[in-house]
Amino acid sequence: MLRAGDTTQTTGDGRRYRLERLPPAQYLGSTYYERWLARQEELIIESGALTQAEIDAKVAQFAVDPTMPIPRREDPVFAGKIARIVRTGRPAARTIKGKPRFDVGDKVLTRNLNPHGHTRLPRYTRNKHGVIAAHHGAHVFPDTNAHGLGENPQHLYTVRISARELWGDAAEPNQSVLIDMWESYLAPDASATGKARKAKSGKAGGARTVKAAKKRL
Repeated sequence: MLRAGDTTQTTGDGRRYRLERLPPAQYLGSTYYERWLARQEELIIESGALTQAEIDAKVAQFAVDPTMPIPRREDPVFAGKIARIVRTGRPAARTIKGKPRFDVGDKVLTRNLNPHGHTRLPRYTRNKHGVIAAHHGAHVFPDTNAHGLGENPQHLYTVRISARELWGDAAEPNQSVLIDMWESYLAPDASATGKARKAKSGKAGGARTVKAAKKRL
């Protein structure tokens, strides 16, 4: 029942988004697997498989008698599916027709986006200058996949951002952070483009000056 229909509970992006929706106090006060358990309880209740009262009653029973046998459900088909995923993984790489907008070495500016819901664009990296360090092909776009709005694959890049660009002069010098970012998170760095144009214009002007001087000679 928990595996059918709602892709927000069957994709890694959707499950990650459910963790993010836990109340802050609960999230910060829980261990890693306690968060997983809270997420699964939420899924069970939303699916109608159990109510909160039924879950609480069963927990109380185990508290009184920890030796109670744990209910089991045999599902060989699903068990085989999980075994295959463990062996082969669940790749998010996809093939798309569109060519990448950026090349390795391009200077970019991360966009200042504030979407409602799940995103893989960290808040501290928004509106920051960086450089494309690698291109990984097209991958499932988590911002839509987490909400059941489709995979909408985009080109994925690793962007290098200096520590001082992120945190100011208090950060260590000559240090940087590598962050994977989808193409829609990025824009060309207009300031870098402007500098390049000025440099090119300056070289062209210098060449014309030299040429004119030679003619006078």
